[in-house]
Amino acid sequence: MSDRYDETEEEKTNQGTEDKEADLTQGHPDASATKNAGKDDNSAYEDVCFICRRPESKAGKMFKLPNNICVCNDCMHKTMETVSQFDYQGMLNNPHLQNEWDQLSKQGGFPNISFVNLADLRGDGGIPNKQKLKKKKKDNPEPALNIRDIPAPHKIKASLDEYVVGQDYAKKVISVAVYNHYKRVATGTMDNIEIEKSNMLMIGPTGCGKTYLVKTLARLLDVPLAIADATSLTEAGYIGDDIESVVSKLLAAADNDVEKAERGIIFIDEIDKIAKKKNTNTRDVSGESVQQGMLKLLEGAEVEVPVGANSKNAMVPLATVNTRNILFICGGAFPDLEEIIKQRLNKTAGIGFNSELKDKYDKDKDILSKVTVEDIRKFGMIPEFIGRLPIIFTLRGLTKEMLVKVLKEPKNAILKQYQKLLELDEVKLEFTDEALEAIADKAMERDTGARALRSIIEEFMLDIMYEIPKDENIGKVTITKEYIQGTGGPMIDIRGNQMLLEAAERPKP
Repeated sequence: MSDRYDETEEEKTNQGTEDKEADLTQGHPDASATKNAGKDDNSAYEDVCFICRRPESKAGKMFKLPNNICVCNDCMHKTMETVSQFDYQGMLNNPHLQNEWDQLSKQGGFPNISFVNLADLRGDGGIPNKQKLKKKKKDNPEPALNIRDIPAPHKIKASLDEYVVGQDYAKKVISVAVYNHYKRVATGTMDNIEIEKSNMLMIGPTGCGKTYLVKTLARLLDVPLAIADATSLTEAGYIGDDIESVVSKLLAAADNDVEKAERGIIFIDEIDKIAKKKNTNTRDVSGESVQQGMLKLLEGAEVEVPVGANSKNAMVPLATVNTRNILFICGGAFPDLEEIIKQRLNKTAGIGFNSELKDKYDKDKDILSKVTVEDIRKFGMIPEFIGRLPIIFTLRGLTKEMLVKVLKEPKNAILKQYQKLLELDEVKLEFTDEALEAIADKAMERDTGARALRSIIEEFMLDIMYEIPKDENIGKVTITKEYIQGTGGPMIDIRGNQMLLEAAERPKP
């Protein structure tokens, strides 16, 4: 009797499961409405399962539920099996409650029991597009990159010259490396010869233009760029960003388009902060462990990265990104690296014909250009990490003449920015050459590179930009050397006098 009863109930349960699935896919009015609503807006994006967070390309066809909720086939079946196998207080196996069970089944369920409202699980806006994946184009795929569209190295350098002052050697190296890298991406293999990646390591003092150089480069090439900070990276399982988060940032910069992200550039700043810690007895979770975790990323591997989050534990979909064609550029100031270079160069110091003075390199401002792989290894970078960055070059510290050029020559120079601000108040701003040299002298004293220029100008422009909107008669302000040094004030021309001077200087017909 009990076996027959169990078989009957199992058939009923399976039949009920099939009916529920049919209602969800075919007859449910909200499901059909959800399927048609927003079809044009989100046609470029894949649906993501609300439970397991897998995209449609991995999980298969989705069930459409109200409020734009999608559930994959596996999760839907697991849910239905759990509901069908639910034994409420032993009713299924209790023969004495058979009549009550039949009556409850006819009524459509248990009284005073309601399921979770799916609308409460969602916001009004549904899943944002930043947590959706773009669909991969299967029909008529376009070539990833046309080799004829890649600018030549001299054109890349000429474009960089418009924005970055000096650093000719660094701009030449980075132009050739980027040109070769995108030729590699465009052609793949040539005569079965696979071209290796040209990852780069930039070494230079603070404020010399490392980050600005990469930003300008990505804007000129029109490729996605992700700028990550190595100081926040830790080994997987510890507090901080996982190593894969740098690829996740690139995917977000590419609008969650995996194919576009796989041709992008990742710039990891402050790379010197993940050097091996010296004389430590604890686990180095933010130093050598991070270097070891980045080895496969730099070389090229398929990694699963979260979409729209920095941690894999977040309830977001995972995307598989191949880093084989992603160009990695690492940059860092590497403080105290000069001392390591001097120790190596001073090994020949002593007494004799071939001896050198110990203080020979103390005043050498271009000491970083003599760096070798051995010096970087002594600094704390492991050999496997250095080997995956074949192109190593240095940037020079800014001299006084270079700082003056930084002030006035680039397209978006600092002085041009302030002149544009005062033009909105119909006031002309000018700087004398002696004033620019005085600003450069103060910046050299602070020893923070080009970053010191903005803070110095902000100091003496504060009063001028505060007073100018008060008086509408001011037509021109000239910044002098005495005002920079604090021994005088700026030259201010009244608007009426300025108009008379301009009229007198105009050539007569």
